[in-house]
Amino acid sequence: PLLLQVCFIGRSNVGKSSLIRALFSLAPEVEVRVSKTPGHTKKMNFFKVGKYFTLVDMPGYGYRAPQDFVEMVEAYLQERCNLKRTFLLVDGVVGLQKTDHTAVEMLEEFGIPYVMVLTKIDRASRGLLLKNVLEIQEFVKESTQGCFPQLFLVSSVEFSGVHLLRCFVAHVTGNLPTVEAS
Repeated sequence: PLLLQVCFIGRSNVGKSSLIRALFSLAPEVEVRVSKTPGHTKKMNFFKVGKYFTLVDMPGYGYRAPQDFVEMVEAYLQERCNLKRTFLLVDGVVGLQKTDHTAVEMLEEFGIPYVMVLTKIDRASRGLLLKNVLEIQEFVKESTQGCFPQLFLVSSVEFSGVHLLRCFVAHVTGNLPTVEAS
């Protein structure tokens, strides 16, 4: 049977590869390369997580996006029947950008269930982070249907929020048994 898949998508330089490396920090057999050059990921990278699921690192959109980005990503999103969840990464310092709104429109149009992840929270002041979180929460509430209401805040540098996101990925791929409260 096909393994379930989750994919990570976001603007160039949003920290997709760094976050994926942080998620796999407890699995040294999974090698995730991170470039110093923003927009270095030009193709989809597939990371098989044992016999459990596959994580897909999409190339970034916006700045330095590959020429075939739209065709590659749209084909993947529309044709992948085993795609369980898409994680849309948004930079915690700059918040939602025009290109992020375009990505949301595409996910909504295709009926793809997705989750927003606010990255680089270690670089944003508390006030700026709060402003961006509130704006995103309002946007999700007013303008989306397929977005999971919980926003995940993460730092790949400080590992803040990484464990919770790792648990959510395990949950949506059916690899985290639920425990009944007693």
